[in-house]
This record gives sequence, C-alpha cells and structure tokens, in this order.
Amino acid sequence: MAQVFSFHVFLSAETHRPSSSSSSSSKSLKFEQRTKTSISAPRKGSFNPSRKTQKLDSEVSTHRGGQFNPSRKTQKLNSEISPHRAVSAVRLMRIEMGGAFADLLNERGKGSGENEMGYVERTLGFRTRDLEDRDLRLVTDIVGGTIRWKRYLDHLISSICHDANTFSRMEPLLLQILRIGFYEIVKLNMPPYAVVDENVRLAKIALRHGAGNMVNGILRKLVLLKESNSLPLPKVEGDDRTQARALATLYSHPVWMVRRWTKHLGQEETIRLMTWNNSDPSFSLRANSGKGISRADLVTKLNLLKVPHEISSHLNDFVRMKKGLQIVIQAGLLKEGLCSVQDESAGLVVSVVDPQQGESIIDCCAAPGGKTIYMASLLSGQGMVYAIDINEGRLRILKETAKLHQVDGVITTIHADMRSYADNNTMKCDKVLLDAPCSGLGVLSKRADLRWNRRLEDMEELKNLQDQLLDAATQLVKPGGVLVYSTCSIDPEENEERIAAFLLRHPYFCVDPADKYVPSEFVMEHGFYSSNPVKHSLDGAFAARLRRAL
Repeated sequence: MAQVFSFHVFLSAETHRPSSSSSSSSKSLKFEQRTKTSISAPRKGSFNPSRKTQKLDSEVSTHRGGQFNPSRKTQKLNSEISPHRAVSAVRLMRIEMGGAFADLLNERGKGSGENEMGYVERTLGFRTRDLEDRDLRLVTDIVGGTIRWKRYLDHLISSICHDANTFSRMEPLLLQILRIGFYEIVKLNMPPYAVVDENVRLAKIALRHGAGNMVNGILRKLVLLKESNSLPLPKVEGDDRTQARALATLYSHPVWMVRRWTKHLGQEETIRLMTWNNSDPSFSLRANSGKGISRADLVTKLNLLKVPHEISSHLNDFVRMKKGLQIVIQAGLLKEGLCSVQDESAGLVVSVVDPQQGESIIDCCAAPGGKTIYMASLLSGQGMVYAIDINEGRLRILKETAKLHQVDGVITTIHADMRSYADNNTMKCDKVLLDAPCSGLGVLSKRADLRWNRRLEDMEELKNLQDQLLDAATQLVKPGGVLVYSTCSIDPEENEERIAAFLLRHPYFCVDPADKYVPSEFVMEHGFYSSNPVKHSLDGAFAARLRRAL
C-alpha cells in the first residue's frame, strides 16, 4: 500500500508506507515510526521564572547514547511521576533510536499500555501507576506533537543553551524531557509552573539531581522569553535558500521538502500545507459491508459510544471523526471486524478501480491490505482479488483481516515480488491495482515521524522502483483491462510524471478519465484522481486509471 497512517491497526487500518527499492511491496524504505498535550496537577509552591538560571554545560553528558541501563535493578513503584510523562519520554527515545512507533496501538488494534510500562521500568528503573485511557490519549498527543515540532523545538533548545556542543552532546533522555517541556509551554500553552515542576521531577528521578537542575534552568529561561515575546526565531528573509531554512525551522519540516514544495506550489501554498501537516489528524472509519455492516449501523454504534463524527460526503460506507478513535478501539469495533480505519483518500482510489462482481483483480503491493479488503467487500462474494506482496508476515496479517471481515472467500494471497511474479506467470486479470511504494508526502499529518525519515535521495530511488513496478504490472492486465497506479504522495514526480513516462513506454495504454468514478472536485486536468490535504481536508493521494487496448 502506498498510504502511511499513524495508527498501526493492521486488522483494520489502511497504511501508506514508504518503500525501499529492494522491495516491490513493502511500503517503507526503512522508516517506520510516529503525535500533543496536557500535564498533571502541579505540586504546591511558587514559580519564579526569573530565578537564577543554572549553568547549562555542567550537567550535559559527554555521550549521546547509552545513558540508561535496562538491566539496572528495578525500583519500587514511583507515584510522583505521571505515567503519561514517563511513557512519552521513553517512547520518544525509542522512536529516535528506531525501535517504536508514535502511537500506543499494536498491530491488532489494541492498546499497548502494559507493554509501554514495561519499557519504562526497564529503561528508567521504576514503574509508575498503570496507564489509564486518559493517559493513553495524552501520550499520543505529546509524542506526536513533539515529533512534528522537533526541528522547531531543537532550534529553541539550542538557542537557549547558547552552545552547539551543549545541545549536540545532550544525552537522549534529557533531550526528550526538554523537548516535551518546550512543546507544552510554547505550542500547548500549558501553565508554565506545572510543566517545569513535572519535567524537573522526571529528570531528577530518572537521571540525577543535576539533570533536574539543568531542566529547571532551561525551561525557566524559555518561560521568560515567551512571556516577553522574544523567542529566538528566524525571520523569513534573504535569498530563496535562506527563506527555505527559516520556514523549515518555523514550521518544523526538512529544508529539502520546503524547497521542493515552494518550487511546485509557491511559498503561500507550502505554508498552508505545512500547517496542515502539523495539525491534529482526523480519521475515517469504513463500515464493513462484507460483514453486513452498513454505515447506518456504524453510526448507531458511534452514537451509543458518544463519539462525535460526520458522514462522508464522498463515499457511502465512510464516517469521518476528529477524536474518539481510542474509544472505538477499546469498544472492540475494529477487533470484531465491524469497521476499518481507512482514509477517504484511499477509499476513493478503490472507487477509481471500480470493482465489479465477477471480476478478477490483482493488488500488486497488497499488504497490509486496506484496499484489498475494501475491494473484496465490493465483490459481494463473486470474483477474486489476488493479493501479492513480498512480505510474508504482512500477508499473514492480511489473511487474518480478510477472515475477520468475512471476505476471505474472495481473496487469494500470493507471497512474491510482483516483478518476478509477472515475469514468470501467465495470469492476466480484468483489473490491476498498483498501489506503489512512495514517499508518503501526502500523509505527513498522520505519520508524525515520516518527515524526518525521508531524504531527497529517496525520491530518485522511489521513481526508479515505481517505473519498474509499472512495467511489470502491464504483464498482468488483460487486453481491454484496466491498470490503476496510485500513491499517497502529492509530488508530481511520483505521480503525473511517472504516468507520462509510462505512456511513452507503453503506447497501447491510454488514460481512462477518473471523472466517471469520483467526484469532479478530485479530478485533475488530465483525468487523474488527486486528493489535496489543504483543499479537501483528506490525506494526499493520486491515482491514474489506464486502459489497455484490445
């Protein structure tokens, strides 16, 4: 799948992921990870931001990693540290080291709070009280927001330290505690005394007394600067490069993305896009028609759970929600297969495919299977979707999901690299969906970490892989059949330019305009489907429907 989605709910979620050139179906080029909020009540005591700032350099470790010892003797339960704060700090550290996602949901769509507390105990040497539902939401908010705003926060921390070495040598846990504190003070406008108190306490208990003093000094200085409206932020001025660097800091994105978008979209539209990427994501649920669940049934259940929602104006089975996903998960709606988490932009790609009863359809890069399952549900038990993927483990999840959603009778999984499969098999189908590995630049709102795991160099690798997969997919399409190429990217080099190059190589294919399958507001000049995050308030996605000559 091309979609990247911050909640890894493989039983139910449609997840666009980036991919490496060595894999035709894994949607991730080595990058998998991931999103803002509140704090517990402060202890009594006065707060004076003008108190003398501690010397910053004295408490900075000279080593960037290895400050904690997971095997240290576990201490007793610590009731002073709020659990969401301890979990957030440890999870942020694990994400930075490549060992975690930015949400608290495992692949079964269940909360993993118990596992998280285990990580806290092994990392910090103590346990807090167990995570409650409110704590899980706070962790998701704090972690995602801190990751999104990392470049902005690091700029402020480094500026207040007045020494690049102090920042660069800061140990991982101390840096995460500071990032959390800066995010809460600057972006969430939390009461400063509470933020300082909580973070200082965590640093003292988890690290040492001197680390707490350092956090105290830095956070108090931040409070003074914020209150005097004198935060050390760059101005957008100078040449294009200088302006791009300033915008990258102010809106917390990589410089190369800012320059690329400014080139394609202009500066104003780029700012709007980055603002969208930094906003709280909304989610959509798809009622599982394969199990006989209608949207009306789903709406009834959401009303009973008191989850606010809106009816999709684009797709009959979809409901959009801004908050309450944790409630839906804990109520078992996903686990029972009553609905799936799937963005409407992905659902509209399936609309472009337009599955019909009795058809044979190949999903070339199928796992984890969001679009596969949706297409299968539209066949109403007549026809077959062949789900090809190079990742055997993710295919197993797809099969389990298909069984849960009662569409396993019309899905056949094939473990293979679709390029070699196309070369070595004669099977041809009515329709072929190539939901290609891509940069995921259309889903940065949901995938908080993805912006930091992408490099400019990845784009060339991905374009080469996309061309290879498109060429291979042609071998699987019947004469007169349809090939749909889709991504979760908003980059024209991955979208329109790939199709233009493809049509030059394969003149026996032509564009079948998407306006027959999706609302006209999603149709581009050349008949392609495109969803724009800023314009449509959906994930960014692209699809081209191509018909093969008879």
